[in-house]
Amino acid sequence: MEEQQARIASAAVAPRPVRVAIAEAQGLMCAEEVVTERPLPGFDQAAIDGYAVRSVDVLGMGGDSDLDADETRNRDISLPVMGTIEAGARTPSRLQPRQAARVQTGAPMPTLADAVLPLRWTDGGQSRVRVLRGVRSGAYVRRAGDDVQPGDVAVRAGTIIGAAQVGLLAAVGRERVQVHPRPRLSVMCVGGELVDISRTPGNGQVYDVNSYALAAAGRDAGAEVNRVGIVTTEPNKLREIVEGQLNRAEAVVIAGAVGGAAAEGVRSVLAQLGDMEVARIAMHPGSVQGFGQLGPERVPVFLLPANPVSALVVFEVMVRPLIRLSLGKRQPTRRVVQARTLSPISSVAGRKGYLRGQLMRDQDTGEYLVQALGGEPGSSSHLLATLAEANCLVVIPTDAEQVRTGEVVDVAFLAQRG
Repeated sequence: MEEQQARIASAAVAPRPVRVAIAEAQGLMCAEEVVTERPLPGFDQAAIDGYAVRSVDVLGMGGDSDLDADETRNRDISLPVMGTIEAGARTPSRLQPRQAARVQTGAPMPTLADAVLPLRWTDGGQSRVRVLRGVRSGAYVRRAGDDVQPGDVAVRAGTIIGAAQVGLLAAVGRERVQVHPRPRLSVMCVGGELVDISRTPGNGQVYDVNSYALAAAGRDAGAEVNRVGIVTTEPNKLREIVEGQLNRAEAVVIAGAVGGAAAEGVRSVLAQLGDMEVARIAMHPGSVQGFGQLGPERVPVFLLPANPVSALVVFEVMVRPLIRLSLGKRQPTRRVVQARTLSPISSVAGRKGYLRGQLMRDQDTGEYLVQALGGEPGSSSHLLATLAEANCLVVIPTDAEQVRTGEVVDVAFLAQRG
């Protein structure tokens, strides 16, 4: 397991950077140092609704008073209101000594004003305002450059762009940003028994499940997915299709190419394009799988089992981490917690198990509990219904053949539903 995962991880390469609109950058890794050209905010502005004042004119009232209580009660400060300054006002204004100006949140501060008096500390007067409590210099004012100064790095290269980064890019006036785009993943499957879901299966035929399920898994991992669907195993046509996908993708997944005569033919075609190894990996389900790097660009190519459940588990354990690494994620694997088993679990000795399960939490103790799904190894490994019900994979150590009720095991979260 560890050898195969290390080999795959070493093949992960972030796609070449592209410049996109900031609205399309969320979830992607920034590929440049975004340096701010102007201060943020660009001017002194009111942080709350209230009155712009000179702090020296209102000090000595209420909580900011250095006077005793009697002196404070005897003071009655009221200031004439020169007008109202709204957010977005562009005409400069100037405050005279012992004057106030009504200001909205975000409004530019008038010259000489150095504080904002909150409405709750006044009588709310329109032409004249009575001061109930004073403020100190700088109170409730956002100074120019408080957030970012010219020359500061707003978003660093290697940062995953989230909502806060998008907001900061907008705040500093950036319409576009250079990012590492989502890795492109091509998904196809082989098998003479397969028909697309748009057709009615004949005798001995089954619907193509893998290309749809694996494409969905790829999107969930963060890839830009091209679902090629069912492809022919005729050597010349297959080679043409695969070469076309190698030219357009950072990773390729081919399901149904690790067992049977058809798979042998597929592997012989792929061998013409680079190094491809099919091996039995010490895991279950999906122990037989293939990995190689094909074409001039040495694109990672995965060969997955035909069994849809096995294919999805192998994708989760092997393919998904490569996609996450290509996105620049520091932690490419799912979150793992420890949970106590609610029933016995059987595994395969010598192979690390990834078994479907339902994870829950004890409301009283907060302890994680897990119920394994699917029965004995191999008894229902093909059942998609139990995988659809699962919200986790129970990870069973390589040397464990039986896990008793009440034992603690590692559990990997799957994507949350709803």
